[in-house]
Amino acid sequence: MRRIEILAYPDVQLLDVSGPLQVFASANDFKLQAGEPAAYEVVVVAASPRTSTSAGLVLETAALPHELEIYTLIVPGGWGVNAACEDPSLIDWVIGRARSATRTASVCSGAFLLATAGLLDGRRAVTHWGRCAEFAQRFPAVRLEPDPIFIRDGNIWTSAGVTAGIDLALSFVEADLGRRMALAVARQLVVFLKRPGGQAQFSQTLKLQEGDERFDRLHGWILDNLDGDLSLPNLADRANMSPRSFSRHYRDATGRTPARAIEEIRIEAARRMLERGLAVNQTARRCGFGSEETMRRGFLRVLGTNPRDYRERF
Repeated sequence: MRRIEILAYPDVQLLDVSGPLQVFASANDFKLQAGEPAAYEVVVVAASPRTSTSAGLVLETAALPHELEIYTLIVPGGWGVNAACEDPSLIDWVIGRARSATRTASVCSGAFLLATAGLLDGRRAVTHWGRCAEFAQRFPAVRLEPDPIFIRDGNIWTSAGVTAGIDLALSFVEADLGRRMALAVARQLVVFLKRPGGQAQFSQTLKLQEGDERFDRLHGWILDNLDGDLSLPNLADRANMSPRSFSRHYRDATGRTPARAIEEIRIEAARRMLERGLAVNQTARRCGFGSEETMRRGFLRVLGTNPRDYRERF
């Protein structure tokens, strides 16, 4: 049985703890239902027997162990991570447990704790996109990558914000128990897509919705008509504006031209299709690129890789 310890501290992010915890618990449920022993012993540990989360829920936690054999250490993030980084005894414990663990992982801003402990120096890492600038300034020795959902560098894993901890835990289940089990857990948790680690932290379509809400319906229509007529006159007509007025208002609302936004939406849709195994030529046609070469140029410009390499990787 693999022992997994999830660290808690005052004002820890609840979902950073409960998300991975439920993934491993669900894997255990499937094993037990099959008449097999549980695969994981999952324990939430903390310096105090009762630990408050930033959501207000109080967790009953086990004491910080030192001698027990450990397979995986998971360090969550949350509003309390800065104070946790200033606790020398906690940092020493993290360093010691990470040395004993087969793998060590952080969720969200838990990467700040690992970095403070010196565990990420010289390594690739990721944290919540909203704290990337702060992280890069505080820990210049870490090779921060702001985009991926999770990253593995040796036996250290770091993941992006909040729900990315579920993606990370699913990847652990897949590594330990196989893809079939990971997919079964994902379905049981109603996770609609088991996301690979290199996928972007946030949706480009969602980002576009940060602007003027009058274009939300238009973005939905674009997603449903990627292989249709997305010319400027047609988009302006859908928005009940003149082409000139539409271009100006759209750029003010989203910070990008309609042409650039459409390219980003098409590339995001193409990434999802390629991750599901669709052929490159079919993906280019369904997403409205017109040709594989047009899609290839867009991928290289936005992602720094071509569609075929992306499909093979993910």
